[in-house]
Amino acid sequence: MDYEIFVDMSLDIDEKVAEKINIRYVPMEYGLGDETLKATGPESDERMHYFYESMRRGLPTRTSQITPFQYEETFSPSIQEGKGVLYIALSSGLSKTYEAALLAAQSLKDQYAGARIEIVDSFAATGGMGILAEAASKNRANGMTLEENAAWLRDNAHNLNHWFMVEDLVYLKRGGRVSATTALVGTALNIKPILNINAKGELGSVAKKHGSKQAMRYLVDCYEKRFDQSYGNTAYICCADCKDTAAELKEMVLKVNPNADVHITMLCPVIGAHTGPGMLSLIFFGQKME
Repeated sequence: MDYEIFVDMSLDIDEKVAEKINIRYVPMEYGLGDETLKATGPESDERMHYFYESMRRGLPTRTSQITPFQYEETFSPSIQEGKGVLYIALSSGLSKTYEAALLAAQSLKDQYAGARIEIVDSFAATGGMGILAEAASKNRANGMTLEENAAWLRDNAHNLNHWFMVEDLVYLKRGGRVSATTALVGTALNIKPILNINAKGELGSVAKKHGSKQAMRYLVDCYEKRFDQSYGNTAYICCADCKDTAAELKEMVLKVNPNADVHITMLCPVIGAHTGPGMLSLIFFGQKME
């Protein structure tokens, strides 16, 4: 193995899958109340339950971007050992981390002659990044070079589908995604907005459904119409401390595709800080996002 695969901590990945594949994590900081915390690997369900319960109680949350210097610190040991670096970054449409990683890569190439570094814009987040990390690990095990693996990820990233619903519009209001009036009326009428990550890797609003049942049905309809079995049957359901609802969504997916390999994970704090508790996503390889 002459290169290592890195993913930042805006990903979600099944614990058992993470144990099998050999990937490295780029730490990310997040804040909860007065605390500044650092995610250095997937957080435990217990930790994430505490995080979302704290949000429900009104504690403020925040996230911070990875700096070029932090990337250099993380990648340098691999470069010094003569190994290449393949980094799968949070979507450039959601964060500036991709740009920071490119700056770090150039700096490292200037410092170390012959350094091999590939920075891949995932156009994804959470479970989508987990799916790409698993694919990258399989590609490496099957003999793909660093450059070939990076090219495959770039060619297929837009086939990742992220469809999700949010429980409380107040968190999207805080992030400027919806107006205060929309948040107030939507919450009062039990409106569940459906969002996705579009071809630019940006957050897009695609529908509004009345109640969780209709919203979940919409997610499953998207899966039924769009999933592509040529990529396999892996799907991720990432939930912000709503595992009962996630289990219900999994059963709905299995009725559509009994062969689906559905992983349920808790939504990471880096993304959950912006969507709030109760968020539910369905992520899979499917038709290319347009």
